[in-house]
This record gives sequence, structure tokens and C-alpha cells, in this order.
Amino acid sequence: MEHPPPPASSTAATGTGSTGPRRSRWSGKVIAVVALAALAGLAWYLTHRAAVPATGGFGPRGTSGAPPSTVGVATAGRANIPVIIESLGTVVSAASVTVTPQVSGVVTRVLYKEGQMVQKGEVLATIDPKPFELALAQASGARSRDAAQLDAARVLLARYRTLLKEDSVARQTVDTQDALVQQLAGTVALDRANEDSARLNLQWSRIVAPVAGRVGLRPIDAGNYIAAGSAGGVATITQVSPIDVQFSIPQDRIPDVRLRIAAGATLPVTAWDSGRTRQLEAGSFLTLDNQIDTQTGTIKAKARFANTGGTLYPNQFVNVRLLLRTIDGAVVIPVTALRHGPNGDFVYVVNADHTVKLRDVTAGISGVDNVAIAKGLALGEEVVTEGGDRLKDGARVRTAADAPAGAAPAANAGQPRRGSGNAGSAAR
Repeated sequence: MEHPPPPASSTAATGTGSTGPRRSRWSGKVIAVVALAALAGLAWYLTHRAAVPATGGFGPRGTSGAPPSTVGVATAGRANIPVIIESLGTVVSAASVTVTPQVSGVVTRVLYKEGQMVQKGEVLATIDPKPFELALAQASGARSRDAAQLDAARVLLARYRTLLKEDSVARQTVDTQDALVQQLAGTVALDRANEDSARLNLQWSRIVAPVAGRVGLRPIDAGNYIAAGSAGGVATITQVSPIDVQFSIPQDRIPDVRLRIAAGATLPVTAWDSGRTRQLEAGSFLTLDNQIDTQTGTIKAKARFANTGGTLYPNQFVNVRLLLRTIDGAVVIPVTALRHGPNGDFVYVVNADHTVKLRDVTAGISGVDNVAIAKGLALGEEVVTEGGDRLKDGARVRTAADAPAGAAPAANAGQPRRGSGNAGSAAR
């Protein structure tokens, strides 16, 4: 039995359907290309929108709509910048004396208290004076005896010389008497020296303070025997007023210091506590050492302080500030406003239209809070102090005072560092 041939329509459908898969693959490629182009356009938009000019529109800096950045600002002012050398110093006494006895004996009294302030010439202790009083009496008696013999010998010599003129005595007798007078004169001179020595020993039995200062801990008590020149002595006195501070300065600053000293200037020096928060004492520069330490490249210096209040203590560590000179009327900005780039120092200047301009400047002496601008900035111009890390040239900004309520200001925006307008900032 023969089957009939298929209809023509079926054959035609089968022929046209053979091209369907190829058309589907072509449509998928077109859709993928369009999607990639859309993603590329979106990426370009996101990466260039931050560079929009402040006035809006499209330009070389990006697209419009970028919100202004909240920043802190400060005004360039005029101030006096002190040039200061800072260093770590050690308080040293101008005189530290161990008072030792000059004679030996038993200590009868100790007249000072530990830690007491004593004056020069004040009696600190006494040694039993009786042996020295007896020695003085003995020396005085020997001197009186020999002085009487000398007087008698001189009278007899005068008589012999009168008789010699009358040729009534031999010249040998006169010469012998003259020699005896000279001998007795020498004996009297020796007796006088012995008497003075005994008197000095008696005086040394009272041990006095050679300098004014604070007495340390007591090394001996009354009733003890002490020998002359004993190492421990009877007291240790440290002079505390005036007192010195020894510190080091870099060798590169030696010419500046010597130039100021040669000009007759008195260089003020202040001593501060370890935290540099409280000034302990004010004094003046004293002198430089005669050689540089090759290991540290510094030279030792010394300053003197009155220390009337006793705030400085021997061997105390202090922070020293030496005022070398003062730069008057410098244009200064807070140190936080000065930025550093590959081309040098620069600042962001705030324009009248609330945009910023990157400007190269030349920095001068830098202080703790302020820095002097030698070139590139005028007095009264506003500069960005906080929030400048995310700025670019031409970006729009606003201060913390202009920011709307609820806006997240930059950290410390609008609040320059402490002392940003202080004329007394220390320059290094």
C-alpha cells in the first residue's frame, strides 16, 4: 500500500525553520554588545561625575551635581614667630660641697637639720675645742718667753756697741751678742707661727658652711670621733639658688647662638616639666662647651636660673627652650593648612564663590601651631585647615557654620588646631 506524499506546506515550513537557530544566536550577540556599552557608559559617568565644575554643566572636570565638601578654614594673619631651640636638660648645682673637718676630734654638737637651707659661714657642727685651746695657750706662752729673751738680748747688744766705741769691749763679744739677737728673733717668729697655727686649729673646731645651699642627710652624730679630711665629712651642701641647667644643642645652630652672643644679646631660657605643660623657671643662657660631641653631633650648653622658689632640683630632668630670636610681623597660618606634594608645599585657598584654588607657597619658620608663609599667600586670605584630603582644584566647599543641620561635617572641621592664631607659637 502506497502512502501519499506530504503536503507542500509542510515541506515549506520545514525549509524555513532551518534558519531559526542562526537568527537567535545573532540576536543574543547584539544584546550582549548593547549591555556592555551601557555598562561602560555607566562606569564613565560614575568616575567623572566628581570632577564637575562648581557652576554646573559638563566640562573637562566632570559632570554637574557634586555636593560641596564641608571643611575647616582659617584666615592668614600676622604674628611674631619666636625661633626656639628645644632640648632635654639636666639640672646641675652651681656648687656641691662635702664639708670635711680640718682637725681631728670628738664631735660635740651638730647644729643643722637634714634638708635645711644654710647660709655661708653658718656653724654646722663643733669639735671638742679643749685640746686646741691648750695648744694655743702653750704656743702663746712660748712666744712670750722668747720675746722677753729677745728684748734682753737687744738691750745688751746696745750696751756692747757703746762700749765698743770707747774701746772697752772686744769686737768678738759684740758680734756674738748680735748673732744671739738674730737667733732669738727667729725663735720668736717661729713661736708666733705656732701660736697662729694653734689659733687656726681652735677656729677649725667650729665647722662652718663654705657656701649657701641645702644640706643633705646627716652622715655623723654628736659623740663620734672624726678625723681631719674624713671622706664622709659632717655635711653635704648643694647650692640651689642660683642653679644651672645643662643641655645640648645641634652643631648646626652653633653659629646662630654665637652670633647672638657676639651682638651682646641676652638669650632667654625657660625650663618646663616633663609634659611641657608647666613652666618651672625662667633664666638666661650662660655659655657653650669648648668641643662638640662627635657621637651625637651636639654641643653642651649651660643656662642659669635664679630658682628663688626652689622649683628646680639638682639632677632633675627638664625640657629646655632657648629663645634665639623673634621674627616680627610674619604671615602665618595653622600648620594643618600647609600640605606637601610632589611639587613642594601648597595650600587650598577659599575663593569668594566657595570654591578652592590649589596654590603653591614657600613655607618659612614652622612653629608648634603656626607656620610662616614667606611667599605665595597674602594677609587675610582664607585657607582650608581640615577636610582638605578629599579636595581637588576648583572643588566646591562650605564651612561647618554654613553646613545644613544634620550634615556630617568633616572631623574637627572649622576648628583649627589649638593656638592657630597664637603669636607665641614656638618656631623650631
